[in-house]
Amino acid sequence: MKSNLWKAIGPGIIWAGAAIGVSHLVQSTRAGADYGFQLILIVLLANVLKYPFFQFGPRYAIATGESLIDGYKRMGKWVVLLFLLLTTGTMFSILAAVSSVTVGVITSVIPIPLSYTQVAILLLLVCSVIVLIGKYRALDRIMKYVVVVLGVSTIAGLIIAFTHNTAPVQSYLKPLEWGVTDVAFVIALVGWMPSAIDISVWNSLWTLAKIKESGYKPKLKETMIDFNIGYIGTVVLSLSFLGLGALVMYGSGESFANNGTQFANQFFSLYTSSIGSWAYVIIAVAAIATMFSTTLTVLDAYPRVLNPIVDVFSKKSNNEKTHQKLNYLWTAILIIGAVLIITVLSGKMRMLVDIATTLSFITAPVLGYLNLRVMTAPHVDKKYRPKMPLRILSWIAIVVFSLFSVYYLFVY
Repeated sequence: MKSNLWKAIGPGIIWAGAAIGVSHLVQSTRAGADYGFQLILIVLLANVLKYPFFQFGPRYAIATGESLIDGYKRMGKWVVLLFLLLTTGTMFSILAAVSSVTVGVITSVIPIPLSYTQVAILLLLVCSVIVLIGKYRALDRIMKYVVVVLGVSTIAGLIIAFTHNTAPVQSYLKPLEWGVTDVAFVIALVGWMPSAIDISVWNSLWTLAKIKESGYKPKLKETMIDFNIGYIGTVVLSLSFLGLGALVMYGSGESFANNGTQFANQFFSLYTSSIGSWAYVIIAVAAIATMFSTTLTVLDAYPRVLNPIVDVFSKKSNNEKTHQKLNYLWTAILIIGAVLIITVLSGKMRMLVDIATTLSFITAPVLGYLNLRVMTAPHVDKKYRPKMPLRILSWIAIVVFSLFSVYYLFVY
């Protein structure tokens, strides 16, 4: 059983690597820095409400041997087209946002004699080589080590922060009043907490890739163990980064800069000034591991998603060789689009993050509904379909996200 379970472990860890990024390092830390522990219930609620939609990715793959895109196709090609529009409408801003934060962190830690845009290009090229040449196997192996390093360093930083907690300055404390600014930030926070619902589709594809690479099809229980390990890890780390922000930054009078490198410099200096310079290495490793893993998985995921979408609308059956060529094309297009956005908004990282996360929040109820419809479709064996509690939670989440999305669109 243990050996079989180990064969199943992988997609959930990769999913965690994709999820733990901007939402944690930037948004969770900002939540703690600006509001202390006032938003902790919002973070927990977001993780609970989104859980079913993310779980449906690997669940559907194991139940049917198909990806969620194939499930969308069964509902009609218009559903795949809708998903394509949602994907292409957000993919450049998402990759640009995670790359921008990653570049900011790296250039803050490592002095590189290149411009911000040039470092972004170099980063994306390195990640593209890993995913295009190493394919799923390289991604699987790298992410297992990266996520472990990330988890250990982040939790270590949180423990240190608790032992060196300093009292906030009362005049800088900000109560949560649910005004326009507060609601806008909460929506941006929840948009990627723990991530955008899009990556449920990525996880279904990673699950199938794992089966192909290992030659072993895990049982549903094994797949859910893998997914739950990754999901619980994202929840713990989201709370850890919020705690770090609350313990170290809340009430300090500091506000985060818009520029990526300046943000990272503030991020590190606030920690080291409160905890000690010796903690710099721990925080730096956590930050780089967080953002590199996200950039790597995002760059892997979009070409992996776009290929089966092309197959849906293609008149001929595309083989693996054709898919590999298309991977190079999608990767090039992604990098060019992301770099163009970074070039234009290089000094506005925080705004770029908020745009990307807000777009993900608005699309969440649509993607959540599609995932629920697919998972409860007649072609899915009853033993794999979600039980009633999970269905009820799904509908509650769809209603909640829909109401807040409508409110945001009308008010803002």
